[in-house]
Amino acid sequence: MTKFETLSPDFEEWPHNWMGLDEDLAYGKKLLEEFRPFAEHLVSSGLSDKTIKKHLTNLWLLGGELIRKVSDEEEYDITPRTLLSDSIDSYGGPSCRHLHSETEEKSFDSTCKKLYKYMNNNS
Repeated sequence: MTKFETLSPDFEEWPHNWMGLDEDLAYGKKLLEEFRPFAEHLVSSGLSDKTIKKHLTNLWLLGGELIRKVSDEEEYDITPRTLLSDSIDSYGGPSCRHLHSETEEKSFDSTCKKLYKYMNNNS
């Protein structure tokens, strides 16, 4: 088992966890393809396992929010890459309904900022 698989054994199941409608599953799998290089980068970056897990949890939350947005607005024609680019920036990410404290929001935004920087440096 790789370090990535050890730190995120359920990574491949994320789209199933995010889905509300059948259409969400295929979109979620495409979104996961966008997340994978960043997630693997985190694992190989020398960060502590605890920090990596925090970022992976935040990435999972981001995916759930993005799937909810696409599903609610029936915008399945927007590419996951475009949705990501439209949803994160150098300040953070979208509002996340599962965050209940300023500390959680700062952590989530930190992950979104890292993802934004990674996407802009590796596109």
